[in-house]
Amino acid sequence: MQPEAPATESTASPTGAAPASAPSPSVPIAPGTSPSARPGPDDRPSEARPPTTGRGSGPEPVPDPGQALSARYYTAPDSLAAEQAHVFAKSWQLVCHESDLPGPGARLAATAGGREVLVVRTEDGGLAAHLNVCRHRGTRLVTAPESEGKAIRCPYHGWTYKLDGRLVGAPEARQIPCLDKPRLGLFPVRVESFLGFVFVNHDPDAVPLAEQCAGLAEAVGHYAGADLVPIGRSRIHDLAGAEVQHANWKVAVDNYLEGYHVPVAHPGLMRLLDYQGYTCELGESYALFASPLRDKPSSNWAERLYQRITAPMPGLTEADHKVWRYAVIYPNTLIDFYPDHVLAWTAIPTAVDRVAVPGAFYTKRGTGLRTRIARRLNIHIGWITNDEDAELVARVQKGLTTPGFEPGPLSRRESAVGWFAERVRADLDGAEH
Repeated sequence: MQPEAPATESTASPTGAAPASAPSPSVPIAPGTSPSARPGPDDRPSEARPPTTGRGSGPEPVPDPGQALSARYYTAPDSLAAEQAHVFAKSWQLVCHESDLPGPGARLAATAGGREVLVVRTEDGGLAAHLNVCRHRGTRLVTAPESEGKAIRCPYHGWTYKLDGRLVGAPEARQIPCLDKPRLGLFPVRVESFLGFVFVNHDPDAVPLAEQCAGLAEAVGHYAGADLVPIGRSRIHDLAGAEVQHANWKVAVDNYLEGYHVPVAHPGLMRLLDYQGYTCELGESYALFASPLRDKPSSNWAERLYQRITAPMPGLTEADHKVWRYAVIYPNTLIDFYPDHVLAWTAIPTAVDRVAVPGAFYTKRGTGLRTRIARRLNIHIGWITNDEDAELVARVQKGLTTPGFEPGPLSRRESAVGWFAERVRADLDGAEH
């Protein structure tokens, strides 16, 4: 699944990998690819999966990859309601990039945890988030992004709020008995900027995202930041314009988390990427992948040209020149870090067997012509992978509905799938007790 490609550019399918500079040891893993956005973690707490063993670090065996989720997690009619309450409402949800809120008063609405959230750039340049609902009669406050404004005014009866959510005015206030303005501010939502992307969380006690993802910014922060420039029209917060895949959201994330299927399902990626060189690092709340590009010229003209002209964006190092990296932030944020662009998207369930995948492409200011051409080629290649993955995840979803089916053992190349399954089980099964 991929966001709409920039004008004249097709969308690349997210295939990712973990940086060689990642702080904790890593294990070779095949490329991960994502179903729509194109494609597709070091200190870990005691309960997390033990560190994996890196390539060339000795004969020590790799840990057991864990168990995949039972089929019921993907098909049970009541699973989505439980996930909204115990997974999405208690985790950091990607809603936009800082560039979507260019100045004080800019605001937009996005879906997070089954609720619509209003995200605002405050007068001091900070961020604030509220539920997108007026405290008077429940009117939806914002329907389309706005670039400025000193206040938030309800379009129904005119109740007016400061950007920080305080109620400051109501027409004919003397006609409203018991109007207690301090108690009738907008419902607050936690908000945090990480790698230049804006995340919200409905849990007031949630651990800050930067703390949950300790080490990730050090590994890939030089690709990202608030100064990234969006490419094309697609935006992360545009749920209505997003591609919808015929699969459970976890099937889409599972697909992104492993490259075991690449030799069979993605011939283009096999020509481009060093399958044996893939690495995967698992942390508490993120998985980080990396794969070097092959030196051998591809037999496909677009892939071969990409190999020849690939050039890094400003701020990247020579070590980033021929490697693709990508990260999954639990539960449903996926970010690809390429030498020539960044692709960020999120997997939002719309039904137990449907997932929307809104996302957007970004680049750095000052990117040269060579890098821009490489980006177009990369996105073209990604669309091919995206189409392959879209069919695969639909096939998986259909198969999971087979009566009596339960998944078999995971490959060590699917260790991130086991990590993800472990987190989902902990959130959902723990909530039952």
